[in-house]
Amino acid sequence: MRRTVGALAVFGVLLAGWTVLRAQTPAPRGPESADIMPALLEEVRGLRTALEQITSAGPRVQLALGRLQLQEQRLNTAIKRLDDARTRLMETQRQHADMQQQIAGLDLALKEPGRRVSGSSPPGETPSPSIEELEEIRDDHRRQLARLNTELQRLTAEESTSATEVANEQARWIEFNQRLEDLERALRPLK
Repeated sequence: MRRTVGALAVFGVLLAGWTVLRAQTPAPRGPESADIMPALLEEVRGLRTALEQITSAGPRVQLALGRLQLQEQRLNTAIKRLDDARTRLMETQRQHADMQQQIAGLDLALKEPGRRVSGSSPPGETPSPSIEELEEIRDDHRRQLARLNTELQRLTAEESTSATEVANEQARWIEFNQRLEDLERALRPLK
């Protein structure tokens, strides 16, 4: 509504200016006056076309900006999911490496019964676990390691999916940004 009123106001000003200009200049007589009217009519049509372009460009620009902002939000959300997936993946990889190290220590302790297991009680306190207890602990650790392997595979797939989603959202953002730049170029005044 505001744009229509604004366009009408601009048109009114142009019409008033044209009327004043026409009143101030003497009307040419003869065949020259017939040549001026089509030129003036063409100029008014050009002005009307320019006004229509200006009034239609505003909503297009606002729509493109809104879409770009929504796309930025989607991109930021996808990046956050990717960061979260990578953090969980790194933590699980750390746990996996720790568990492998513990199992290797238990395997070594079972091969060399006199050797202490890291994390077992210090001398003078409770005695070291028996071979059966060490085997039970090792088996439990191996089950945990199997669960961690499954979790690592799941998190790796999730991280890959999130990375693909970020790439897709970035491509959409670039597309919207390009549209906005095209609109900007279309609205630049001709020199």
